[in-house]
Amino acid sequence: MELTKLFSSAKIGNVRIKNRIVRSATWLARADELGYVTEDLIETYQKLGEGGIGLIISGYIGVHDNGSGNYRMTRLSNGSYKSGQKRLVATIHDTSDAKVAAQIAHTGSNIIRAGYELVGPSPIKVPGSIKLVRELPTKEIQEIVNSFIYAGTLAYECGYDMIQLHGAHGYLLSDFLSPLANKRIDGYGGTLEKRFKIIEEIYHGLRDKLGKEIPIMIKLNTHDNLKNGLTLEEGKEITKRLVALGFDAVEPSSGRTDPKLTENKSFPAPIIKKPEEENYFSYIARELKPLMSNCALILMGGIRNPIAAEQFLEEEIADFISISRPFLYEPDLAKRWESGNLDSTYCTSCNACFGTIYKGTGGIFCPVKHKQEKKSIKN
Repeated sequence: MELTKLFSSAKIGNVRIKNRIVRSATWLARADELGYVTEDLIETYQKLGEGGIGLIISGYIGVHDNGSGNYRMTRLSNGSYKSGQKRLVATIHDTSDAKVAAQIAHTGSNIIRAGYELVGPSPIKVPGSIKLVRELPTKEIQEIVNSFIYAGTLAYECGYDMIQLHGAHGYLLSDFLSPLANKRIDGYGGTLEKRFKIIEEIYHGLRDKLGKEIPIMIKLNTHDNLKNGLTLEEGKEITKRLVALGFDAVEPSSGRTDPKLTENKSFPAPIIKKPEEENYFSYIARELKPLMSNCALILMGGIRNPIAAEQFLEEEIADFISISRPFLYEPDLAKRWESGNLDSTYCTSCNACFGTIYKGTGGIFCPVKHKQEKKSIKN
């Protein structure tokens, strides 16, 4: 079977991408302790670009020092981070024809690193945490809005082709959207319109600074998969608002960062044990695609078979196909598929990569591949 759709070009906003394969934002833990770009991180992205991917979305970049609460995540909270980010983007552009997007984020209440305060719209205990979230006062919310706008402007100056807001998985923007995490009764909480306000302000601020020069996307929690959380019906209403505002692409997702909290039904990284468990967000795409107008839909979620990916594009339930974990095992996966080898990804979604950050190895990697390589060297 020829993958004519998967390897056809298409646009997000005014940026043409050579194929429909997107590397979904993946935390690599390869920045230094203060969030500066390292040579290791640059080399990792260079391999991804050379591997044939059309669009690389960066691992999340902290917009604020207090909102960078994960191990060795990159930052763009001030101008001192620009030189490293510029080199990273330039390396991708100089060594490949891949486009690259900066995913900008505030970790909010979703903190796994010691020494960082949990903050959010309301003083609640979020699922999976024993600590109480500190409620953000209005003035501080405005500071965070400005930090998103500033980081997005810096990303543009660094040469990124696009910007993606991280509005999913229990990070700050998704907590504002969720009625489970947002109990406010002021201008930033209560109705869906008010819960959406922070995203609207960030979007308008970015457009005021950058005009239409750079596409703006969002990774969106369409529902929380938690009792009293965001529902898919609300997720559809949010999507309509995003399209009306002028967002150029939506990458729908769901749930918080620990899939055990949602009975393995949501991102990130459900363990896939059989083929019928793949493509676990395709049902969301079918619900959202009729609402998208000229806004692109990037389908993520357990896509492992290139033929299935081609069919999703042929059926027009998605415009792009987004993949994360398999690129840890195979950074050149796109080239393999384009060459005619249509085997499913060698990644089996076992989730062993999640534990590698704690092994002191200098970044997240696939331990299965690492073990195979060590065995091959011994033989």
